Amino acid sequence: MEIRTSRFELRTEDGSMPVFRAEPQEGGRWPAVVVLMEAFGLNRHIESVAERLAREGYVTAAPDLYYREETRSAGYDQLDRALALMGTLDDEKVVRDLEALVSSLAGDPKVDGDRIGVTGFCMGGRIAFLVACRDSRIRAAVPFYGGGITASRSGTGKAPLDYAPELRSPMLLFFGGRDPFIPLDEVERIRARLSELGKDAEVVVYPDAPHGFFCDDRNTYRPDAAADAWRRMLEFFAKHLGARPGG
Repeated sequence: MEIRTSRFELRTEDGSMPVFRAEPQEGGRWPAVVVLMEAFGLNRHIESVAERLAREGYVTAAPDLYYREETRSAGYDQLDRALALMGTLDDEKVVRDLEALVSSLAGDPKVDGDRIGVTGFCMGGRIAFLVACRDSRIRAAVPFYGGGITASRSGTGKAPLDYAPELRSPMLLFFGGRDPFIPLDEVERIRARLSELGKDAEVVVYPDAPHGFFCDDRNTYRPDAAADAWRRMLEFFAKHLGARPGG
C-alpha cells in the first residue's frame, strides 16, 4: 500500500509535541494506531514501525514524549543517557499528552475515531499499557516488552498495573524469556492480574528472546520472534480495529 509521511507539532498543556505521522495515500476514514517510542527516543526505528503499520492500512502517529527536554534522544550504545531521559517522564503528564494526541486523531477526517489502537516498545510498551487503561477511546493495545508495568513513575504512587481494573480494550503483550530488565515473575504477575480481573488479554513470551528483540537496529534483535510478533500484532489489530477505511 502506498503511504505518505509528515511531521506536525501538537499543542499540549506544556508546549508543542512533535509527532511523526504515516498514512495510506488512499482516501477514506482509516483506523489509527499510536506508536510509542523506546527509552532511546523518537528515532528512525520507531518511525519505520509507524510506516510499516501505515502500509497495512492504518493512520499512525508516533509522538516525541521527550519534547520538554533539551536532549531528546540517545543512541543504542548510550543506555545511561536513555535511562536518564526516561527518568524525566511523569506518568500523569504523559497520559495528558496522549489524551491530546488521541483527541487529535479522533477529530481527523482521515481517521475513524472509533477505531484507535496503541502499541509501544520498551518504555513505550509500559506507556501503551498505561494509556490503554486510562483512555477508554483506545480499542486495542499491543505493548512490547514494557518494563516497569508494576512500578510507579508519578506522584500518584500508582503503577500502570494498578489501573488494570479500568482496562476496557483487548490487549496483546509480548515479552522475552531472556529479558534481564523484566523478570519472568513480573511477567507472571501481570498475566495473573489481568486474568484475575477477567480482562481480554494475552501474554506471549518468546523463551529465547532478550529485551529489544523486535528492533533490527539492536544487537538483541531476534528475527524469528520479531516476525511472529509482527504477524500476531497485525492479526490482533485487524480483528479489533479493522484495516480498511470506513464509510
